[in-house]
Amino acid sequence: MTERRSPTIRRRRLGAELRRRREAAGVTIEGVAERLECSASKVSRIETGHTTATPRDVRDMLEIYGVRGDECEELVQIAREARQKGWWHAYSTVLTGAYVGLEQAAESVRAYEQQVMPGLLQTEEYAKAMIRAARPDITTDEVERRVRVRLNRQSLLTQDDPIDLWVVLDEAVLSRPIGGDAVMCAQLERLVEAAELPNVTLQVLPFEVGAHAGMDGTFTILSFSEPSDPAVVFAENATGGLFLEKSEELRKYMFIFDHIRAAALRPEESAALIRNLIKEPLWKSRQRGSGWT
Repeated sequence: MTERRSPTIRRRRLGAELRRRREAAGVTIEGVAERLECSASKVSRIETGHTTATPRDVRDMLEIYGVRGDECEELVQIAREARQKGWWHAYSTVLTGAYVGLEQAAESVRAYEQQVMPGLLQTEEYAKAMIRAARPDITTDEVERRVRVRLNRQSLLTQDDPIDLWVVLDEAVLSRPIGGDAVMCAQLERLVEAAELPNVTLQVLPFEVGAHAGMDGTFTILSFSEPSDPAVVFAENATGGLFLEKSEELRKYMFIFDHIRAAALRPEESAALIRNLIKEPLWKSRQRGSGWT
């Protein structure tokens, strides 16, 4: 399988390699910062992949760690690649965090959604309606730019080296009419089409399951083909989201996802339910604002 190139994953990989070599050399972050005449927070952010290191930064760090020759040049080259711009850089004014760059390099995505369709499966009109409702503070131009990012991301599902996507949707996602009847029905049809792709698995977690392992919230697990690139969990929120990378955090979320998908309807049952909802939408079963009887 050909690795999808992403400067974000290279920055993360470079940081991990620099941290490993610093620790092997027995040098502290403070010691590196003093030698480089920079802040300790800069060194820390480089090692965690939150800041891009220049090739000069990398050479200077490796000199401190006693790393020279081909090994040094390989890491300097990674630093150059990490400074390149991904296609999403043009949309940096409407993006927060590194999620799109990590998704670009991921081999598989495991996601649980409670409220809305995952971005990789949204139609254009659904995405517009959802973003407008969720972000009433942004301009029409910002809405359009966010929608463009989502639609561009969806090429990951159909390119020559497609991402492996496994999504569990709470039934509430299918029952909330975002954008009106026509937009929602088209969105449900999109789900049925996507579920037929060999690299997409779609399950619905029905209401009758009751309490379940995923009630703490929506999350996505991104896994990568290279063993040197550990998986990461992304827990989305109103200000962007939180990345979780500790091994115990990863184990917890993988455990939760396994329990959620075990409780959900099988893929074929899920597709049948969605087809039924296209014909008989659940949101039409009672009048707006009426109480349950």
